[in-house]
Amino acid sequence: MTDWNAWIGREERREDRIDWSLAMRWLATFNRIPSGDGNLPQGFHWCLCTPDAPTNALGEDGHPLRDESPSSFLPPVPLPRRMWASSRVEFLRPLQVDQRITRLSRVHSVTEKKGGSGLLVFVDVDHETSSDGQLAVRERQSLVYRAGAPADAPLVPPEPGQGRFDPTGWSAYRTLVPDEPLLFRYSALTFNSHRIHYDMPYARNIERYRGLVVHGPLTATLLLDVARVELGDNAISEFTFRGLSPAICGEELILATNSDREDFKLGAFAADGRQIASASVKL
Repeated sequence: MTDWNAWIGREERREDRIDWSLAMRWLATFNRIPSGDGNLPQGFHWCLCTPDAPTNALGEDGHPLRDESPSSFLPPVPLPRRMWASSRVEFLRPLQVDQRITRLSRVHSVTEKKGGSGLLVFVDVDHETSSDGQLAVRERQSLVYRAGAPADAPLVPPEPGQGRFDPTGWSAYRTLVPDEPLLFRYSALTFNSHRIHYDMPYARNIERYRGLVVHGPLTATLLLDVARVELGDNAISEFTFRGLSPAICGEELILATNSDREDFKLGAFAADGRQIASASVKL
């Protein structure tokens, strides 16, 4: 086990401002129009206070390099594959255009585990996003690092099977096909240069994905929109999301929800029923 104690409690502070053009680009990406009350949709916070590492400070995967220096916020875990595993988000007040944004991020824990594919390292980070000096969004985000894939490793996820999504237990669902323009726009909004989202040769040959990977927070944002349709704008106080399997660009994505307001569940599925993500909300 590696001793990562030096990174526990390490902090990073970023500042931003919500301008009208950013809000309109976000709304256009999701085929939305501005709300009458001026509030921005829940999930918008993921495109604020984004990493701004210079291009020459990016690693092979497109993420900012990490090292042993005091300026390296995330620990230099020696595993090359990174994914957003889960988040628990508390929405405390809506965000609006022209607000000044500050985000204080703190490394909560670094944990090594053994998985079926080998060593996994989970880095939990707490983010506190404030607008005009008032706390607006609190999130605990879990990142997972994995070993590199052998050059002959099977592509993941498997090719779609013969099964179909079973709507039993879900009150409603809708389908869409995330395509390259959607992934490009979301990468631009979040300043995310991870190559699995736009570089097909890298995604297939290096990380051994079957296609371009749909961003975890993009799937989470789509699920938040499903909840919004049933519950109303900015009605959620807590959103818990967990990624279970990669969603692939160009393939049908099914977003399902139930209508039990006491136990509101959501799920994202591939057409053959493979579950991509699970989520729940509190009002």
